[in-house]
Amino acid sequence: MIHLSGMEGARFAVMGLGGSGLAAARALAAAGASVSAWDDDAARREAARAEGVTLQDLMSGGWDDARALVLSPGIPHTFPAPHPVAEKARGLGIPIICDIELLAGSGSDARFIGITGTNGKSTVTALIGHVFEIAGRPAAVGGNLGPAALLLDDPGPEGAFVLELSSYQIERLATRAFDIAVLINISPDHLDRHGGIDGYVAAKEGLFDLTRPGAIAVIGADDAHCHAIEERLAGRGDLKVVPISGAGPVPGGVWVEDGHVIDGRGETSALIADLKLAPALPGLHNAQNAAAAAAVALSAGIAPAHVAEGLASYPGLPHRQETVRRIGQVTYINDSKATNPDAALRAIACYRNVFWIAGGRAKDGGFVELTRARGTEITRVIHAFLIGEAAGAIARALDGAVPHTLARTLDAAVGQAHLMAQAAVSADAQAGASAEAPAGGAVVLLSPACASFDQFRDFADRGEAFRGAVLALEEPAP
Repeated sequence: MIHLSGMEGARFAVMGLGGSGLAAARALAAAGASVSAWDDDAARREAARAEGVTLQDLMSGGWDDARALVLSPGIPHTFPAPHPVAEKARGLGIPIICDIELLAGSGSDARFIGITGTNGKSTVTALIGHVFEIAGRPAAVGGNLGPAALLLDDPGPEGAFVLELSSYQIERLATRAFDIAVLINISPDHLDRHGGIDGYVAAKEGLFDLTRPGAIAVIGADDAHCHAIEERLAGRGDLKVVPISGAGPVPGGVWVEDGHVIDGRGETSALIADLKLAPALPGLHNAQNAAAAAAVALSAGIAPAHVAEGLASYPGLPHRQETVRRIGQVTYINDSKATNPDAALRAIACYRNVFWIAGGRAKDGGFVELTRARGTEITRVIHAFLIGEAAGAIARALDGAVPHTLARTLDAAVGQAHLMAQAAVSADAQAGASAEAPAGGAVVLLSPACASFDQFRDFADRGEAFRGAVLALEEPAP
């Protein structure tokens, strides 16, 4: 656990006692602060009480002199409506922060690396940590990815905190702590929490206002929002901007071209790695992720050979294009973390002959991106199996472009996709088609394009349910 200095006798309120909130309450108390903590969920309150946390209903008062309210990321402080405790803090003039702000002010002399973006930030965060490990450099990896920031061990002056940051967390940071700030990409997501796309973009861009003088800004060049931010950053003068791309050369940056990671930051370009040797990083979106991780590692002084080794040996994360099983010529892939249409389309583009499982709770913005994808990525889908609240809406977006079935539940979708995919590859084999998978075989892909909360606790719960259903499938008769 991180030691927080200068907290003796200070009062803090903590609202929300999930992973980050509970860690904040414990770290503050251990540092000598007076902590009043609460959660609207009774089970979380009891779990916190068992950990020795002092509970107090924050709406009843008693924290008017608090130094700050530590508000868990999932609790809104502005849109779509502020939580009453957040509204009370604002009325009292008490700053609203998150646990990472406490870490930023802890006095650690480690390097701070912050990673955000709509899609891929967990992969980039974990990948950077893996490359640091390969290079023998201490790295404490966590934040939005987990574990909570205050549960990490301080990596010391030779090491780095490698922190995944959500837009919610960035909005609650004030300390200029980051030596390297990374924005991978932006597509519509969480718009209800930011009052629309402009607020969402502003929240992501806010990471660069939290950098130290002379910091490095690594920013994606493959979407219009990030490109506009890059142009604004270039005019600031206090940052070294390193653009990254998974789709081709970017002047002064790091990119992937023909499957090769290229470092173009110097006078001449240098080949860093061949992504064909990195099986856990398939597809164009992972090319962008690899470019981002390489740009960070190289900027931190890690040798190109260690970067290449790290990319090649990266094992991947659960629920991110994770291969669960192969039955005959059908590969079953868990991409439950794809909680918006853009992420799902990125996954679909990695494969051919896709039997796609999608659906759940729609995010603000709906499925217009699926409609736009007609004639491109979506043509790789042979049949879609739709589940959850959004099944009907996705069906309307796909109508006339992709055959689909309203499966309603994940178990039903897995069973139906399995039967159809196996029948398809069997017919291909009889016709003399290639036996190689997935190019000549088929893929059953869970990539939901939706949040999970209609039927599951979270994306991980959904992914585990998919894994269980796939592992229960019977092998076809010889």
